[in-house]
Amino acid sequence: MNGFEDFQKIGKDNMDLTLKSFGAVSKGMQAIAAEVVDFNKKSFEESSAAFEKLVGAKSLDKVMEVQNDYVRTSYEGMVGQMTKLGEMYADVARDAYKPYESAIGKVAK
Repeated sequence: MNGFEDFQKIGKDNMDLTLKSFGAVSKGMQAIAAEVVDFNKKSFEESSAAFEKLVGAKSLDKVMEVQNDYVRTSYEGMVGQMTKLGEMYADVARDAYKPYESAIGKVAK
């Protein structure tokens, strides 16, 4: 009967590890989604401001300047956002793996 209890304990421990891992993934994905929403909101606001500047431009030189500034800041913002999201995804993967580290360490011994 002791083998059956051990088997049940292993199953319970594995379920606990899975739930902890799932919780870490869920929390990380919520943070990523919030970050994407914030970035999109900021991007929309910057686009609107650039459009207003374009409408108010008095010369072709000013239009080109506004457009170049908008493209440059948009590109820099997108690159920065992609870098940040990449780091966030790596953190999610690391956090999802953490619960299994101890279990893998026990098996390795």
